[in-house]
Amino acid sequence: MFETLTDKLQRAFKNLRGQGKLTAEHLDAALGEIREALLEGDVNLGVADEFIAHVREKALGSDVLLQLSPDQQVVKIVRDELAELLGREAKPQFGSRPPSVWLICGLQGSGKTTSTGKLGKWLAEHGHRPIVVSTDVYRPAAREQLAQVAKATGTHCWPGTGTDKPVEIVRGAVREAKLSASDVILVDTAGRLHIDDELMNELSTLKRELNPTEILFVADAMIGQDAVRSAGEFHKRLGVTGIILTKMDGDARGGAALSIRKVTGAPVKFVGVGEKYDALEPFVPDRIVGRILGMGDVLGLIEKAQKNIDEKQAREMERKLRENEFTLADFRDQLQQIRKMGSMEQLMGMLPKVGPFAKIPKDAQIDEKQLKSTEAIINSMTAAHRARQRHHRAGSEPGAEAVRGHAQDDEAVRQHGEDENARPRQARGAEMTIR
Repeated sequence: MFETLTDKLQRAFKNLRGQGKLTAEHLDAALGEIREALLEGDVNLGVADEFIAHVREKALGSDVLLQLSPDQQVVKIVRDELAELLGREAKPQFGSRPPSVWLICGLQGSGKTTSTGKLGKWLAEHGHRPIVVSTDVYRPAAREQLAQVAKATGTHCWPGTGTDKPVEIVRGAVREAKLSASDVILVDTAGRLHIDDELMNELSTLKRELNPTEILFVADAMIGQDAVRSAGEFHKRLGVTGIILTKMDGDARGGAALSIRKVTGAPVKFVGVGEKYDALEPFVPDRIVGRILGMGDVLGLIEKAQKNIDEKQAREMERKLRENEFTLADFRDQLQQIRKMGSMEQLMGMLPKVGPFAKIPKDAQIDEKQLKSTEAIINSMTAAHRARQRHHRAGSEPGAEAVRGHAQDDEAVRQHGEDENARPRQARGAEMTIR
């Protein structure tokens, strides 16, 4: 998410290591590199200069100059200033009387419809009963697209058929929400290729009609400062209450996330970190700061594990490992659980860049197909062979070579006829699990 910025900051901090004291000369050199890192990370120029000024002011205190660990002291100051820049966590708001209305707005191509579906899934997972509706009567098949997204996420959708007037569509959605006991209405509004008066007038009309508790602007993080400027214009004319940054998994710079609150005054509330419908995360500033400084997001990783891994099954796996009863079937189940948590690249990005993880190459490419291939090899075995135990060194797990070894053993058994009770391959094939 912030690979470029993280690498540059780490380089600046590294140059301070080995210095006995933090002098003005050392600080100027480090702050110059930090400023360069922020600008290359696509942080707004005014925000970057103000950030550097605050860090310099705090770092030049008399107590700091006597510190024996200048790099750690500067890291602490930078961390505090980043936290101040991002602000506190802004949690979603709900009305005192349901249904609450969330107005989703933004330019075309920013990901409004997909984000609406992701929000519906996120709300359902957190105990709410959302309903989605599209007022985009201009783009061909826009309402049908939202209906398909809602179907994929299991979210109730109000089609709004029979009318092409946005106000009448949302009135029908409000009636349906009350009848179906839905407590949140997600309104996917029309977008434009650019900001114009017609778009803003329509959004203002919907705002007066619905009195929404949230007006969320969807911004594409890939376009950097253009997203910040668009968000600022929407906030000025509409009163945006929060921002959803999409495509953060593809933006290695991430400067929009650091600039957007300071420039617009509206907090970031959600970030899209993938194409899947569950790839939406609340924006937690403390954790984002940790990622930027290479400290990882261990709490976020733990939450993913708790969400996707069954605790009872995990304890059983631990017991089998301790008692040397771990089988290839168990190894396959572990692979499936890890894949549920997200891509390996995303999971590794949440690890702190210290200790044993510091040696992981920055450009390490993880081939997800290898995991699927290993799983397919295990599935091609009979249930009896999957249950066969293979001894390993303490702490190790069977890899692809061990799996292929089992497959070769099976082939040897078939060729030499050592398994007298073996059934024909056609019969055994019924036992294979195709996933």
